[in-house]
Amino acid sequence: MSERALAQLGRYRIVAELGRGNMGVVYQAEDVQLNRMVAVKTIIAPADAPEHAEYDARFYQEARAAGGLNHPNLVTIHDIGREGSVAYMAMELLDGVELRDLMKRGRLPLSFALDIVAQAAEGLAYAHERGVIHRDIKPGNIMVVRGRHAKIMDFGIARMQVSEVKTQTGAILGSPKYMSPEQVAGRRVDHRSDVFSLGIVLFEAVTGSAPFQAPDVGQLMYQIANVPHRSPSTADPALPPMLDLIVARALEKTADARYQSAAELAADLRVCITAIDAVRGAHRADSTEATVMTPTDAAASAIGSDLEIAITGTSASGGAPNAGYATTVINTDVRAFFPLSQRFDSTVAMQRLGQG
Repeated sequence: MSERALAQLGRYRIVAELGRGNMGVVYQAEDVQLNRMVAVKTIIAPADAPEHAEYDARFYQEARAAGGLNHPNLVTIHDIGREGSVAYMAMELLDGVELRDLMKRGRLPLSFALDIVAQAAEGLAYAHERGVIHRDIKPGNIMVVRGRHAKIMDFGIARMQVSEVKTQTGAILGSPKYMSPEQVAGRRVDHRSDVFSLGIVLFEAVTGSAPFQAPDVGQLMYQIANVPHRSPSTADPALPPMLDLIVARALEKTADARYQSAAELAADLRVCITAIDAVRGAHRADSTEATVMTPTDAAASAIGSDLEIAITGTSASGGAPNAGYATTVINTDVRAFFPLSQRFDSTVAMQRLGQG
């Protein structure tokens, strides 16, 4: 069946074309049985008969696995089917914009970027727990709807697509720019490959540039497999050192040294967001309200300045970052760290200071 001649796929009446890719076309369609609008993605199978049979079996296996996922940060798959030589997936129709397109408009606000990537990590964690690996995480497969809600698309699709780029050890699945080292080498991948790919998305979202850059695909793949990534703060010194640590763990070359789950990555991103928001809130409070400090306030203020250094990499006095806090700051209520002793006697303290 010709793609241009399509007017109906099973019970889905084609309404409009939404986009085209390497594997087929995405349509807006009406589910005539349930009277709802859906997105239908077509999958064009190879013409060679043996490859076609293998492809077909793999498609249904992957599609069924993806269809069993139900999470707020994953696109819902409603149905799979075939019309002639065209296999298709009917899925939730999203009214949003791809993260890729948002990133093309300019650099994203830091908290927004971290939140979107954290949501994507939470969706991945859910899928991974159920044995489903995406294999092609990239900004084009993350949709942002209702302003700030992330949805991962195309679960079950990446395994269908065999890239033209190959190595001696096997075929490579995925988009070269966002591949993991094990994908580049053509080795077997697991859920930690998705973590690496999301780490690249994270780097790009917060800096506006990619961690690995090369003039051609071959050199790019060599860098991914062998060359240490740049830290986000080298692209923008204003980014928090905590973020360097998160990206470094996500982009470890060896899967065993990486985050062992997407849930761990999401949790660290949430801590980073909370800490950044706390520092910004403190800045706003300082700029709008002048108060007389008690000894307890002064102690908390000193600790707070260290927290600011850990999160922002700078201090009000322009001092150097205090890296010692970067991996330990969890509680953003800084006054809870070192409360003033109830036995503190200011008179005795002043006398001792005078004697010095």
